[in-house]
Amino acid sequence: MEKYLFILRNSSFFSGMTDAEILSVLHCVEGRVIQRKAGEYILRAGESTQEMGMVLSGTLLISQTDLWGHRNIMSKCRPGDFFAEPYAATPGSVLNISVSAEEDSDILMLNTGRLLTTCPTACSHHSRLVRNLVSVMAGKVLLFNDKITHMSRRTTREKLLSYLSAEAIRQGRLSFDIPFDRQQLADYLCVERSAMSAELSRLKKEGLLETRNSHFELNADYSPEENL
Repeated sequence: MEKYLFILRNSSFFSGMTDAEILSVLHCVEGRVIQRKAGEYILRAGESTQEMGMVLSGTLLISQTDLWGHRNIMSKCRPGDFFAEPYAATPGSVLNISVSAEEDSDILMLNTGRLLTTCPTACSHHSRLVRNLVSVMAGKVLLFNDKITHMSRRTTREKLLSYLSAEAIRQGRLSFDIPFDRQQLADYLCVERSAMSAELSRLKKEGLLETRNSHFELNADYSPEENL
């Protein structure tokens, strides 16, 4: 576990804790590392789990797929990101998401039941971890609130502009990379890829943006309302 300490100590979940405290509390919550190859699942919809996960290396996709195979990407997890916290903290709840590896990944699994149970030694770092968990879950709520904001727009164009504007503001610059490829972006915004690609081409011709693969550069002097 020591080789992952750099990632752990820089995670908000372990904020304010020394390396020794991190290793100690990982023992308290039965921390274990698993490996998954690209395309393999960590968790599947319909299952239950007592564990939440943290990405140590690689990337994961959090998604929902209906009976007809339509995929809705909820988010992408990179090193330091967490997943499945609400399900693990609610005994008996059934997952309505699946978690899969986009690339070969190492994942830290934590027993949330042990985390939410008072530590026998009443260690202060265990209590701090519980407080940090609340902060992590609050951050996840904000991320999903952003997704709802984008999806609530009526047209593909409006969804794209909402998402790209939010990313520019979040990253603090007009030239930025997004975490999704084209198909993943379409799945995230719940639109058809062909319609999204056509809209991106129109926006580029209108001078609102330049794009190449997952890189975007927005024109702040452009007024999108004139073309909605």
